[in-house]
Amino acid sequence: MDQKKRRPFIIGITGGSGSGKTTFIRELRSRIGCDDLCILSQDDYYKDRESQMADERGVKNFDLPDSIDDLQLARDVKRLCNGEKVVKKEYTFNNPKVNPKTLEFSPAPILVLEGLFIFYIQSIFDQLDLKVFIHAKENLKVIRRIQRDRIERNYPLDDVLYRYQYHVLPAYEKHIHPFKEKSDIVINNHREFKKGLDVLEGFIHHKLHQIKGEDS
Repeated sequence: MDQKKRRPFIIGITGGSGSGKTTFIRELRSRIGCDDLCILSQDDYYKDRESQMADERGVKNFDLPDSIDDLQLARDVKRLCNGEKVVKKEYTFNNPKVNPKTLEFSPAPILVLEGLFIFYIQSIFDQLDLKVFIHAKENLKVIRRIQRDRIERNYPLDDVLYRYQYHVLPAYEKHIHPFKEKSDIVINNHREFKKGLDVLEGFIHHKLHQIKGEDS
């Protein structure tokens, strides 16, 4: 069977903000390689700032499912499943110090979809063959969020803390945490995720062996 016409095995990876998803995904990519693994991040599907809802203080809330262009995400997932390449501009979280790159995503036997609301979007959730939830203690997530948003996204500390209390935490409790019980694998990232990463890597290599054996 032509690999380009085979539907990829789709893995969804979610978890709260600051749980370590980005680092986990980076390590997974380095272990598997780009030829066998395509990773699509929900972070690149945020709607523009003007389209985001504001809270009662007028602060834009990016931690809502509606902040994501889920229709475009679903279209691009379909294109990858059909063996087509996806090209789009990187989302830079409104950081003027960062020039957006042009991102290219090529079809692969394993497709990883990661993001805060990957499980919440029903059309995406229904396509997932394996669901992975990355969990971390709340105090650790706050620290990681501060480090990331101040350095990578150029957000002031007061803004980071306000958003965490009034946007991030309520969104996690309502739209993300309920899917922990619906996940196939829960990886605790309180100190490290190496064992969990080893398990997922082993599973993916096994799945790739099956796929390539069927295609040969």
